[in-house]
Amino acid sequence: VQLQASGGGLVQAGGSLKLSCAASGRTNYMYALGWFRQAPGKEREIVSAISWTGDNTYYADSVKGRFTIFRDNAKNTGYLQMNNLKPEDTAVYYCAAQLTTVSAAVYISTRQYTNWGQGTQVTVSS
Repeated sequence: VQLQASGGGLVQAGGSLKLSCAASGRTNYMYALGWFRQAPGKEREIVSAISWTGDNTYYADSVKGRFTIFRDNAKNTGYLQMNNLKPEDTAVYYCAAQLTTVSAAVYISTRQYTNWGQGTQVTVSS
């Protein structure tokens, strides 16, 4: 599965952005999606993840109540709606996909994903 992330940008604190992750290639198979982020000098961390069905989701504590993950399998696209952004959300955001045979599975570790997008920069000014 090839992934193309988009939607990043510069926004003031309290603002919103919507990231998109377009998948191509082996999209006729089930795949779970995840959003990760990496700030300068820090390790890549999980932000949110969603199962193939969309019924199961995961959010890091730092984004709960502010971010929403969802997907449209008909469009082979995943999304991350980010509201009430904070300066500490500044990072490069990556989407990831993992083929799966378990439609309800959610994966939250970088080691569980073999397909990665190129990343999109999100900068939140104070």
